Amino acid sequence: MTASQPRIRLTMAQAVVRFLSQQRTARDGREQPLFGGVFGIFGHGNVAGIGEALQGLRIDGTAQAVPCEPALRYYLARNEQAMVHTAAAYAKMHNRLRTLACTSSIGPGATNMITGAAGATINRVPVLLLPGDIFASRRPAPVLQQLESSQSQDVSVNDCFRPVSRYWDRINRPDQIITALPEAMRVLTSPAETGAVTLALPQDVQAEAYDYPAALFEPRVWTIARPRADRDRLQAAARLLRASRRPLVVAGGGVIYSEATDALRRFADATGIAVGETQAGKGALPDPHPLSLGGIGATGTRAANLLARDADLVLVVGSRLSDFTTASKTAFQHEHVRFIAVNVAEVDAAKHAALSLVGDARAVLDELLPLVAGYHVSAEYTGAVAASRSEWRAEVDRVCAPDPQGALESPVPSQAPAPGRMRISQAQVIGVLQDTLAPTDVIVCAAGSLPGDLHKLWRARDPKGYHMEYGYSCMGYEIAGGLGVKMAAPDRNVYVLVGDGSYLMMAQEIVTAVQEGIKITIILLDNEGFASIGGLSESIGSGGFGTRYRRRNPATGDLDGDALVVDLAANAASLGARVWRADTLASFREALTAAHADTRTSVIVVPVDREARVSGYESWWEVPVAEVSTSPEVQRARAAYETARRKGRDFL
Repeated sequence: MTASQPRIRLTMAQAVVRFLSQQRTARDGREQPLFGGVFGIFGHGNVAGIGEALQGLRIDGTAQAVPCEPALRYYLARNEQAMVHTAAAYAKMHNRLRTLACTSSIGPGATNMITGAAGATINRVPVLLLPGDIFASRRPAPVLQQLESSQSQDVSVNDCFRPVSRYWDRINRPDQIITALPEAMRVLTSPAETGAVTLALPQDVQAEAYDYPAALFEPRVWTIARPRADRDRLQAAARLLRASRRPLVVAGGGVIYSEATDALRRFADATGIAVGETQAGKGALPDPHPLSLGGIGATGTRAANLLARDADLVLVVGSRLSDFTTASKTAFQHEHVRFIAVNVAEVDAAKHAALSLVGDARAVLDELLPLVAGYHVSAEYTGAVAASRSEWRAEVDRVCAPDPQGALESPVPSQAPAPGRMRISQAQVIGVLQDTLAPTDVIVCAAGSLPGDLHKLWRARDPKGYHMEYGYSCMGYEIAGGLGVKMAAPDRNVYVLVGDGSYLMMAQEIVTAVQEGIKITIILLDNEGFASIGGLSESIGSGGFGTRYRRRNPATGDLDGDALVVDLAANAASLGARVWRADTLASFREALTAAHADTRTSVIVVPVDREARVSGYESWWEVPVAEVSTSPEVQRARAAYETARRKGRDFL
């Protein structure tokens, strides 16, 4: 950079905003803006810097004001954690080609974003975080909301972002963004490295001016490449596939992010190999396909898990192989099972001692297919897959039926409106939604018992119709995430499935949706507490302790008194939503129809039976049980745990 090159005098915050507005991504010849806007909540740590810049003033070399770039629309959030969830959902829906930036003040406003940052990084989706930071000059220290440290004056609460960010930097001089911003964009747009990127912006430096090179603000396109796998390893993978007798494909989120669903279908059609899906990969091979076995692992289908148990070769495409996918490493029981892993990230491709094919999912599948030309699974294999799939579809129909042989109904608890009526089950709600929603509609979920039920029961008919945050499984993601999904795909109907536990943690982004005129439909299932962990607690012998919404009992001192009735419908209405209450399947169907016709964000409150659970199928999840206890129930649970744990495998 020479002195003769044009310069523009801007504050650091103005320069950041202008730079972000000029960033674009491209893949396969399609180009789009990288940032769809900026979410934020202003405080003293960002209002005079990023806030002023977003308002629209840009100061050029002649001190003339120019209009704000419309690409960076500002959105007012209600909670900083929630806005990061919204950005992550937006990025996930855009297959990581677009995202949102998030700005906060210093102190609690900044640390509120840490949970969302962890979720984005774990799920491998890009979000840009711009937390305000303490004065770089240190002159007024300690400032309001500053953490003091006796070890260093350079420490602030923003250092907590380091372990949950793929790239972290603190901008202590205005000219440091000249190198920091391009590096931040590189990480955000890297399929192998992406996640949360944090640029901590000291509040005084945000307002400082600098003569920036004009070239910094020229439009820049970040091309997302499709890296190819090593040719020798492709040949080795083909040899393993040709030698296999009971192979299985595990499809992860990378298949969808890479837009490799057609490539996966071609591969399955040509070889006859069946496909099980992770939570992030659900819909990679849509349900109507005869080789789609649905979810795999701890919350998977019987069909997928039986095939996984006996598989001699597992082709993993775009998955992190979390413990839910591998059923805590008990899913694959064949003595000589081998793994081939296709992943753009080397760290994921190396798991389970796999033959690593480091590359883009679509590119690798397309190059692998001709190398196995002529290979097809046996007729016996094909018949077994068809039979397992047919049996599983019948089981789903039974579980979701209005009256599934009494297996999923129980008397309504005392707080229900009509004593004696049978309260509906969560599975029945899922069944009604399956029958009602269009293939391109999107369901959004994250935590509680719903993800497990949906992974097993939902028949995904579109690669983008099933949006599950299950890397971090963060309670509170659901409504904020639904907002991000709808912003990314305004032409789709978005249905958020959330339990009362998650709803009470983070419902306030309903207000943001109402403010923006963004329509989402929220199905709020009221099971009077934390039903998922209640069930887990019972399974380990603890009887659901501390998981029900009950009043403190003066006689026992415990939370086992009368039911704590929370009027969730009134709460949602107070936030601006259109609200229905449905305590029968018929009224639920009617509410769905009415909500679909309404233009406003809608909430349907459905009381469900917390005890009507969907069981696991040929799977296990390792949750340690107390090794020493006076409780007979815990002792029995420990014995069962020891037995199940012996099935765990070390893949070396």
